[in-house]
Amino acid sequence: MMKTIFVWDIPVRLFHWSLATSIAMLFITAQIGGNAMEWHKKIGYFVIGLILFRVVWGFVGSYHARFKNFVRTPTTVIAYAKNLFKKDSAHYVGHNPMGGLSVVALIASVGFQTATGLFSNDDIMLEGPYVSMVSKAFSDQMTRLHQLNSNVILILVGLHLSAIVFYAMFKKEQLIEAMLTGKKEMDASIGGQFKAEVPEKARPAWLPWSVVVLVSGVVYALVTRIFF
Repeated sequence: MMKTIFVWDIPVRLFHWSLATSIAMLFITAQIGGNAMEWHKKIGYFVIGLILFRVVWGFVGSYHARFKNFVRTPTTVIAYAKNLFKKDSAHYVGHNPMGGLSVVALIASVGFQTATGLFSNDDIMLEGPYVSMVSKAFSDQMTRLHQLNSNVILILVGLHLSAIVFYAMFKKEQLIEAMLTGKKEMDASIGGQFKAEVPEKARPAWLPWSVVVLVSGVVYALVTRIFF
């Protein structure tokens, strides 16, 4: 029996596609170098805002957006992974246990990338807003970590894309379509455990805008060093 379920609210979908586009642009500008690095810096500031927004929305957002509803224990993640290739494995409306883990990993790695970027330099013309507050040795170390962590992000993105293909072909779940429309077509008969969580009513329209205003103020204060 097929059932259409609303899963992803607009803030989550906008965050997802904005982050995907930003990560692509960050890697492109880093490869181009030169004057493109000014855009790299600006996009990085935008990504700080995205990460902060998603963290806040993970506590005050709609049902499937909240961390407590998709971040699960290691035991649950391992149990899900063991049955991943079984046709009758559990199907989740929101993030499954491994998907929830990947969300946290991406938020953490991208957040770490933006944090190290604030202290990084290229020894030519570009440096983060906090380089002058730390030693050259510390800044160089942050620059190295910034470069190394970009590979971690590439790996996580690759795993994410592989998972999309896997779920589309093996489990018949169209994750891209769900992240575009906010809705999922779920077949309750294909999974041994159909995890049909019932979401609460939508969050008030003013709430995401309030979070955007709050986060924008924090990012502005952070990159302009108002308090430093």
